[in-house]
Amino acid sequence: MAMGLRLSSELVAGVLVGAGLGWGFDRLLSTSPWGLIVFLLLGFTAGVMNVMRTAGVMAKQSERL
Repeated sequence: MAMGLRLSSELVAGVLVGAGLGWGFDRLLSTSPWGLIVFLLLGFTAGVMNVMRTAGVMAKQSERL
């Protein structure tokens, strides 16, 4: 159960951080939805990669070389 909570929190954290950064860039640069959309997708991608790395599906960079 602890592993499931960790994986889900890593995914949610990635999405929330991406959304927060995108919202901040939109407020600073007045680029209405584009910063939020781009950083939300980047946050989702980073969250999925963290979950895959933690779950052992994806090898770390140092192990591949």
